[in-house]
Amino acid sequence: MATSPQLAVQGAKEEVAGKVPRCFGRATAVITTVAEQLTFMKRDTEVLPTLVNEPEEELSSDQFRVAIFGSARLKEDSPEYYEVFNLARLVASAGIDLVTGGGPGLMEAASNGFHEGKENTSNRSIGLNITLPKEQRYAAHLDVKRQFSRFSERLDTFVELSNAFVVTAGGIGTILELFYTWQLAQVKQIDDKPLILMGEMWLDLLKWMRAWPLKNNLLDQEDLDLIYLTRNGFETFTVIQESYDHFRAGGTQFCRTYQEYRP
Repeated sequence: MATSPQLAVQGAKEEVAGKVPRCFGRATAVITTVAEQLTFMKRDTEVLPTLVNEPEEELSSDQFRVAIFGSARLKEDSPEYYEVFNLARLVASAGIDLVTGGGPGLMEAASNGFHEGKENTSNRSIGLNITLPKEQRYAAHLDVKRQFSRFSERLDTFVELSNAFVVTAGGIGTILELFYTWQLAQVKQIDDKPLILMGEMWLDLLKWMRAWPLKNNLLDQEDLDLIYLTRNGFETFTVIQESYDHFRAGGTQFCRTYQEYRP
């Protein structure tokens, strides 16, 4: 007999809850806002609506949020779409907000999974879209939408709104989001926000980081220790749940003492 989506999510939550490690240490950094301003060429053609619900006004700071970065090109028949969908469903069922780029592909997989797992109306799916020459449209099931013309402003908004970051399969845009966030973690401006690489795509990148930048003293081992590497949505949710539990307990800084998902 087939299992209902609700029972499947509940079973996954119980499975993950049994694996969540306890946190005993604390990071020392504080959160600050990076306001580096870069320019981005605006399109002369028709663009999406500029704003629907201003995040700064609509969203309170006491809500935990997870940002999911990923490709706009991957379709429903890809395994990456399935993993992102299931992860977002777990995020929604836990009462956590979702932040994505608000577009197609894995962003829409997250939005659709979040919609299916949502059990009440208090948590929201937030889409931060960007003006692009192609692959541009809003995903379905977004509760809050904002349109950007500059990548720098959009990236800063991701950082300001989110308490954890998940990087899934993607191209240049996703890699930009990864390294921008990683840079802020390196200089201890968002050290309390876990940065999670989900999927085997990132294995070769981390091998290269060790073989070249690390080996040639261009970065430190502690810079690589900022990363969590997970195989699937369930493992990813383990790290998210740990951070969320710390957040709900009143902690302002997420610790990094456990090693289970170190690359």
